Amino acid sequence: MTDSSALKNITGTIALGGAGKMGGAMLTGWLAQGLDPRRVVVIEPSPSPEIGALTARGVRLNPAPEDAGTVETLVIAVKPQSFREAGPAFKSLVSSTTLVVSIMAGTTIAALEEIVGGAVVRAMPNTPAAIGRGITVAVPAKNVSATQRDVADALLRAIGSVEWVDDEALMDAVTAVSGSGPAYVFLLAEELACAGVEAGLPEALAARLARETVAGSGELLHRSELDAATLRKNVTSPGGTTAAALEVLMGRDGMRGLMIRAIAAATRRSKELAK
Repeated sequence: MTDSSALKNITGTIALGGAGKMGGAMLTGWLAQGLDPRRVVVIEPSPSPEIGALTARGVRLNPAPEDAGTVETLVIAVKPQSFREAGPAFKSLVSSTTLVVSIMAGTTIAALEEIVGGAVVRAMPNTPAAIGRGITVAVPAKNVSATQRDVADALLRAIGSVEWVDDEALMDAVTAVSGSGPAYVFLLAEELACAGVEAGLPEALAARLARETVAGSGELLHRSELDAATLRKNVTSPGGTTAAALEVLMGRDGMRGLMIRAIAAATRRSKELAK
């Protein structure tokens, strides 16, 4: 997470296009870290009560384009399938020097430049952003200045960690690993609980054990300086119960090959959906 001064030092009006779960989480993070709400414009046709309540703090909700003022930064957080329809409204806020940060999956820099314009940063967050624990990967267009990159970094860090890449082609694999990754972790918890039931545990107990084990292990991995392989080895006694299970999970038809195939499938699909 970034320190609050980074957001406090951002100048100009910031427009947020789309204030659903992800956009709303970003806005909450910005305000919590000191961004002046009077400099925020929200464009959201169906605002939640929580978003609507922010107008009391000075956030401007759905102002007329002429009342929005000069927008220095536009963050686009609508669903990708809604982008082309919403594009003209966004474009009316953008000049050639406006920083445009997109968190829409599968929407390329070229498409953003065509429909909205500006200096584009394409970013891929994931759903733990809703609790400030996301991981976002971002790639800048060639006309993004160092200052604009710093602004984008500060805005994205309001929902978690940020990594930067220079090659947009990497975003398909990023989508497959971290963008879709939370679903794989939830599947692990789901299947761990099912296996517990098969082993004789009551369903409710198996579900609690699986949920807390996955959540606690994730937190340990987050806080530890050790890598995942070392943490795994620390749990595994030679010839013990964990070793017996890992012999299956790490065998010829185990998790590594399965995960490689899964990530490859998701990467291919990301390329197919890119527009």
